[in-house]
Amino acid sequence: MRKALVVGINDYPSYPLNGCVNDAAAFANTIERNGDGSPNFSVRLETNIGTKAALKKMFIELFEGDNDISLLYFSGHGYFNDFGGYVVTPDAQDYDEGVSMDDILVMANNSNSKERVIILDCCNSGAMGSPASTGSKQTNIAEGVIVLTASKVDESAVEVNGHGVFTNLLIDALQGGAADLRGHVTPGSVYAYIDQALGPWYQRPVFKTNVTRFTSLRNLQPQVPQDVIRKIIDYFLEPEQEFALDRTYEYTNEEAIPENVAVFKNLQKMEGVGLVIPVDEEHMYDAAQNSKSCKLTALGLHYWRLVNEGRF
Repeated sequence: MRKALVVGINDYPSYPLNGCVNDAAAFANTIERNGDGSPNFSVRLETNIGTKAALKKMFIELFEGDNDISLLYFSGHGYFNDFGGYVVTPDAQDYDEGVSMDDILVMANNSNSKERVIILDCCNSGAMGSPASTGSKQTNIAEGVIVLTASKVDESAVEVNGHGVFTNLLIDALQGGAADLRGHVTPGSVYAYIDQALGPWYQRPVFKTNVTRFTSLRNLQPQVPQDVIRKIIDYFLEPEQEFALDRTYEYTNEEAIPENVAVFKNLQKMEGVGLVIPVDEEHMYDAAQNSKSCKLTALGLHYWRLVNEGRF
């Protein structure tokens, strides 16, 4: 069972927001199904939750049970003071700003779910995962917990044109920007995608985790069929070997051989995802025309080993 609680709050009495409900709906719609339309997460979408008590109850219900993954997404106001971080609710008042991030962490740490993923798009969200009792300098995350936040503890989370910058990038990542060659989108690849997109001068996303392996958040159709990638050990019998090409591999030539043309098309697909490069030529077409060769890249060597060891 993969379940997700997705929360977006705009209706704050003093400081209303514009994009949180839309961002939550877009995120929920994205993770509900994989790229091929198959079910992914069982999503509970909640918007404009009025009280701290109601929101905390939802958090408790999310982390109950023995699930494969329990995922929390929150978009709204965040707050940080000397006592820690908070996801803010509309009934906030001085000294009772909302649900404590420390409390959320305790729920996640104590949950029986195999994986617990917490994604926060709010100001000061980097406080998540570093309890105030340790001075917010020591991360206290149990095994199987992953935290991804829009900003550092002392930063704002920016909205542009009614949407959170962080969530826009998050959805882009889940829709394929962070997919690996198998079509898997993991928390680590999502963070890497957002980190690179934001650059050093913007709000800085924060990633904290204590896992021995990454679970896929969403699966997409791979750019190159897996059966094609598995042929890598047929074309390159040894990882350092070059594959000799000639004009029989290029279909535009009169001397083209259909079997060679089929192999060449697969090699070109591998080149397109960075597994193969031509030797002494800029393009694979020129390598074939001029009877040159192609070889595996560093990434290609990695996947050659995976296929050769039966792990792909």
